[in-house]
Amino acid sequence: MGFLETVLLGVVQGLTEFLPVSSSGHLVIVQRLFGIESAGVTLEVLLHFGTLLAVFWVFWRDFLDLLKFPRDSFQRRFLLLLILGCIPTALIGFLLGDLIESIFHSLPLTGIALLVTGGILKLLTLLPEGRKDISTMKPVDALWIGLLQGIAVIPGISRSGSTITAALWRGLDRATAVRYSFMLAAPVIFGATLLEVKDLFTGGLEGALLWSYAVGAAVACVTGIVAIKVFIRLLQERKFHYFAYYCWLLGAAVIIAAIVLR
Repeated sequence: MGFLETVLLGVVQGLTEFLPVSSSGHLVIVQRLFGIESAGVTLEVLLHFGTLLAVFWVFWRDFLDLLKFPRDSFQRRFLLLLILGCIPTALIGFLLGDLIESIFHSLPLTGIALLVTGGILKLLTLLPEGRKDISTMKPVDALWIGLLQGIAVIPGISRSGSTITAALWRGLDRATAVRYSFMLAAPVIFGATLLEVKDLFTGGLEGALLWSYAVGAAVACVTGIVAIKVFIRLLQERKFHYFAYYCWLLGAAVIIAAIVLR
C-alpha cells in the first residue's frame, strides 16, 4: 500500500469515525472505488489508535475527572454507566462478529445500511431535547445506547448517529448525549485495537511501511479531532438533516453501482 493510499484511509477513518456517516461503510466504498487492497492489520491498529487519541484529545478533562471515582460519587456513577453501555456492544461483537465480518465487503448491504443511517439521522433532527444529565440518567438508558452502538458495527450504520439518537430518544440533553456517546466510543475503539494488536504480532510488521502507517495514524487523529468538533457544532445548530440527505444519496448510488457492476 502506497503512502498516498495510507493518508487517504487516514482521512476517511478520522472523519467518518465521528461524523454520522459510518466509517466502516466508507472504508468499504473507498477501497472498492480506488482498488485499494485490505489495509492490513498494522495499518488498522494505527488508524484505530489515531482515532482513539482524537477522543482523548477532545474529552481529556472528562477522562481525567473519571480518575476521581474512588472519592467522587458523580464520577463513580458516570464510570458505571460507561461500563454498562459497553456490555451490549461487547456481546454483539462476540456473538455476531463472524457474521458481520462475512458481510463487511458487501456493497449492496452497505448501501442499504446507509439508507437506514439516513433515516436515523432524520429522526435525530425531529427528537426534542431531553433534560436528563449524568446524575439522572438511568442504567437502562446506558444499556439502550450501548445496544445501538453494537448494532452500528454493521458497515453503513453510523455509530455516532445511532448513539446520539438513542440518547436523545431516552431523554438525555444534547450536551450529555454528546459527552456520553463519544466517551463510550473510547473503550470500544480501544478494545478493537487490542484485538488487532494480537493479530499484529502473529502476522508480522511491515517494517519499511511503518513510518507511512504512523503518518496515516496522525492524519486519522487530526481529522478525527476536527470531525468531533464539527459534529458537536452541527448538533447544537440542528443541521444533521444534511448528513441524512448525504447518506441517502450515497446509499442509493452504492446500491445502483453494485447492481450495474454485477
